Amino acid sequence: GCAIFYRTAKFVLIKEQLVEFNQIAIEHANGHEDMLNRVMTKDNIALAALLQTREPCWESSVPPDPSQVAQPILVCSAHIHWDPEFCDVKLIQTMMLMEQLRQIVESCGHSLRPGHKKENNVQLLLCADFNSLPDSGVIEFINNGKVAVNHKEFKDIAYKECLLKMLSHTNNDQQFTHTFQMNSAYSADLLPFTNYTYDFKGIIDYIFYPKGAMKPLGILGPVSEEWIKESKIIGCPHPHIPSDHFPLLVEFGLTLGVPRSSPVNQVMMPPPTSHAAYMRRMKEF
Repeated sequence: GCAIFYRTAKFVLIKEQLVEFNQIAIEHANGHEDMLNRVMTKDNIALAALLQTREPCWESSVPPDPSQVAQPILVCSAHIHWDPEFCDVKLIQTMMLMEQLRQIVESCGHSLRPGHKKENNVQLLLCADFNSLPDSGVIEFINNGKVAVNHKEFKDIAYKECLLKMLSHTNNDQQFTHTFQMNSAYSADLLPFTNYTYDFKGIIDYIFYPKGAMKPLGILGPVSEEWIKESKIIGCPHPHIPSDHFPLLVEFGLTLGVPRSSPVNQVMMPPPTSHAAYMRRMKEF
């Protein structure tokens, strides 16, 4: 399941949307057997909430231009299919997700702030269990904004025609693309794993933010590996760690009037040195 919580004192909910990947598969299958038998049968979802900032959100840094106080932010929480044998489904679900988010931005952006370009109007904050490693086609697609139509993770299945029709914003028949420019808030050297089970340990959970428009101010580090070894934890869930997924937590600053291509300097909080410090850090956030 997915959920999005927000502080009503700091944000206004403009729109919410449920994304059901199996329904999108039905809509775009056009009789394609693999789209129906492989993609449609997976019941994963995503939630999107279009929020608008209130003045208290800015704390002591209220924009000098009153019209900039109400900034639109599209927050998305998603859960992509888990099974490694269905890497094609993971990639297609991610493509469906980015296309649905593009449509939300396009339909809402201009109405929120007339006179601004639609795509630059709404900033996307994407938080997801992609069930995909950093070198996967899924993360390649998110990071680079494109993936080849013959990518190996499509398993040589002829999805091309269906997917090109679904991605109505592009005429490129050699690459599937999306319209967002995203950075990952976490890197492997900061957090070596987000999922820690008895037979698998790796990065499969992510927070992506818009390049140039947001700046990470603080990032929660990992559970101390020394503490894990001392406690002889070989996998989670565990009495001290109730989930096999470790929490990702980032505090962002929203920049105004900064081009998307501008560099963003990240200020990261160092990882806690113990489990107690880790739990204190969680409470501080």
